[in-house]
Amino acid sequence: MTFPRCDQTVAWSALAGHFEAHGRELDLRQLFADNPDRVHRLSIQAPEMLCDLSRSHWDVTTQRHLFDMARECRLEAHRDAMLSGQAINQTEGRAVLHTALRAPKGQGPHSELVHEVLERMLAYVDGVRLTAGGTAPGQITDVVNIGIGGSDLGPQMVVPALDAFVHPGLTFHFVSNADGQDLASVLRRLRPEHTLFVIASKTFTTQETMANAQAAKQWFLDEGGQDIAQHFVATTTNVAGAAEFGITTTFGFWDWVGGRFSMWSSIGLPIALALGSTHFKAMLAGAHAMDQHFAQAPLESNLPVYLGMLDVWYRNFKGYTSRCVAPYHHGLRRLPAYLQQLVMESNGKGVDAQGESLPYATSEVVWGEPGTNGQHAFFQMLHQGLDVIPVEFILVKRASYRAPASLSPALRNMWDQQHHVLLANGLAQAQALMWGKTAEQALKEAVPTASQAMPPEVIARHRAFPGNRPSMTLLLDEVTPRSLGALIALHEHRTFVSGALWGINSFDQWGVELGKAMCKELLPRLASGDTSGLDAATAAMIGRLRSS
Repeated sequence: MTFPRCDQTVAWSALAGHFEAHGRELDLRQLFADNPDRVHRLSIQAPEMLCDLSRSHWDVTTQRHLFDMARECRLEAHRDAMLSGQAINQTEGRAVLHTALRAPKGQGPHSELVHEVLERMLAYVDGVRLTAGGTAPGQITDVVNIGIGGSDLGPQMVVPALDAFVHPGLTFHFVSNADGQDLASVLRRLRPEHTLFVIASKTFTTQETMANAQAAKQWFLDEGGQDIAQHFVATTTNVAGAAEFGITTTFGFWDWVGGRFSMWSSIGLPIALALGSTHFKAMLAGAHAMDQHFAQAPLESNLPVYLGMLDVWYRNFKGYTSRCVAPYHHGLRRLPAYLQQLVMESNGKGVDAQGESLPYATSEVVWGEPGTNGQHAFFQMLHQGLDVIPVEFILVKRASYRAPASLSPALRNMWDQQHHVLLANGLAQAQALMWGKTAEQALKEAVPTASQAMPPEVIARHRAFPGNRPSMTLLLDEVTPRSLGALIALHEHRTFVSGALWGINSFDQWGVELGKAMCKELLPRLASGDTSGLDAATAAMIGRLRSS
């Protein structure tokens, strides 16, 4: 099944004309002045969240052309093909069914398979958690997840995000880097008799993961660890490889689950160990609610569709090459890193689904940090730099601290006030980006004494802000397993929408493979010093690395 590419539609030409006539110079301040109802009309409700898109650089005409383009690209048919299990990942001949992993039992493709593994995994989780935190040998206090890419970024993001729901007797560690320092810094704090290692590798051959797994096993034995089968568990389809390693407990998943979409599968074992069965199922339910919204809501009220269309408008017409994700919630500190892989590995493509070279750019660069931290690092550039970078604020109405039972009323009040400070900062930054400040306004302000040597009008130019910088705000009531599940699923579907409009395959990642193949070829050369046939730069560097 093939679908039209966005630039092959009538709407694309209409968008180009609209951009030249009006879209290039859109000013948010004027858009609000012209349409007092803009906030209401561009506040989109979806499961577990509200998204305010009123500060985005588009108007009614932009949106009309984008919806026309989505229909010409047969977005709804493409979405339905994915959800029904058609092999839309054509380069690998695979279906794309991460949505099936969170569908209720009896619903969705492969339901019996999915729930057999899920129920077996959750039974294992309940058994570990029952005695977790105890002092007797075999009672687990620390869980070490060893994986990389999708086998690491999802669990590493979710567990701290849902800290308020984590088993109080368990501490979680995530090891992904091939650099031994990553594992060593974790192991020096652990005792083998209280540690559970989760080896996450679909094939059980991933180079970085298996190097760390073998080192963890050696440490376990060196430190007097007993019973590898009790302290190592694998999430893999290679049961024989895991058994050879000494692992007897394995949980599999399927080739229709891409790595960056796999946290809903057995790759989510560390999440389930942290949260327990009930909360893990709540996370799946939140994601499923967003799946239903994406599948059933009309395009004009479908939040993933709005966001995916906005990405195309920004990237290909407005020329914005990156977007900044700023969660004003400490628990979501790893969300920008998670979204980097989701978006850039999915949509960083140079050819369309038929292998034709693309005449336009696709994936934007995704980056960010928790809000107030970012304000003291890179927000200077967002406000006064020449690059326009859309900012995505994530605000959470209610804090979700895991407070000790002995928390005093005074400290509780302080933490409540800190949350208000956090929210006020997020609101203020979005406001400042839009409104800016003129040099005339700055001239009326008090000038720092140390700057008296400069003329006031020069100082005013340094203190001016251009404004009209775009942003959006996602508002969650609270970060819970259900709301986080919905938030992640929203971004999965958003990534699909933009990829579908661009006409690319968002579900392969061949760009990852070339470097891996070259690494396998270079590894023995580092040991032998053989540089024959290599380019001069690589050969010279091997020589320097081997020199005493």
